[in-house]
Amino acid sequence: MGQLRVEKVQEFIKQEISKLILTELKDPRIGFVTVTRVEATGDLRSAKVYVSLMGSDDQKAETWTGLTKSLGYMRAEIGKRIRMRFAPELSLHLDETLEYSARIQELILKIKQEEGNQ
Repeated sequence: MGQLRVEKVQEFIKQEISKLILTELKDPRIGFVTVTRVEATGDLRSAKVYVSLMGSDDQKAETWTGLTKSLGYMRAEIGKRIRMRFAPELSLHLDETLEYSARIQELILKIKQEEGNQ
């Protein structure tokens, strides 16, 4: 498979899962979620879906549970929407880079404020 095709499928899956989470998943446990990236294998048989979760630790845990329970539905919907013989097997992975970036930004601002007060 060409790398370009894999990248197109990854982007398609990312967009469709984002839409599904936003408009179609009715699980009340699912809070604020951002699909940050999708990494598909070269044969497109499986795809890792990286998500960033916002909220308290309890809210994140509830969202994670809701998303995990919805994986089968999401795969079936991707299968209906993608023009391939099969839908990739989806797996969820937590992407903490946004949270990490926010924490670094917070620390930088704190340092700048402390320097300004001296």
